[in-house]
Amino acid sequence: MSLHLATPLDSERLVVRGVQHSDLPDLLRMNGDDAVTRFLPYDTWASLADGEAWIARMFAMADAGSALQLVIVDKASTSAIGTCLIFRHDVASARAEIGYALARSWWGRGFMREALSVLIRHAFEVYELHRLEAEVDPDNDASNALLRKLGFTCEGRLRQRWLAKGRRYDTNVYGLLSDEWRGRS
Repeated sequence: MSLHLATPLDSERLVVRGVQHSDLPDLLRMNGDDAVTRFLPYDTWASLADGEAWIARMFAMADAGSALQLVIVDKASTSAIGTCLIFRHDVASARAEIGYALARSWWGRGFMREALSVLIRHAFEVYELHRLEAEVDPDNDASNALLRKLGFTCEGRLRQRWLAKGRRYDTNVYGLLSDEWRGRS
């Protein structure tokens, strides 16, 4: 099954939907913040041109069926406050990886947990994935804690796995199986 979102995902405070060009001003404010991109493998956006290049890559990955880039929209303000992504989709193994980012002004209020909960449920129930994975910088305490709260298990640390922003860094590898998710629901 290819990754496609027919209708937006809905939660109490959020809508999770496909990214659109009209989201780029909100996403520039988010990705233009060094605190937000500190642990991400890409540079802080300097201009809308960075956003345009990013969205072109996301659309190309979606067209290839290997990724689904979504935005997280706050229902009250209708602003795009974050992003989440399913990527590295392996159809034969029924597995994929997730990634996410949230604008700093929204940190600490459970918004990413809420957004990822509906995304994970969709991944397991609609896409019929068996396994979701995530990689997190060991120094990113908030992201490591979030994944554990969502039921992910830290399965190990890959030493000096990535080179980004001029430094090599380790990554914690997390996994969540569909049976584990259903057991929590």
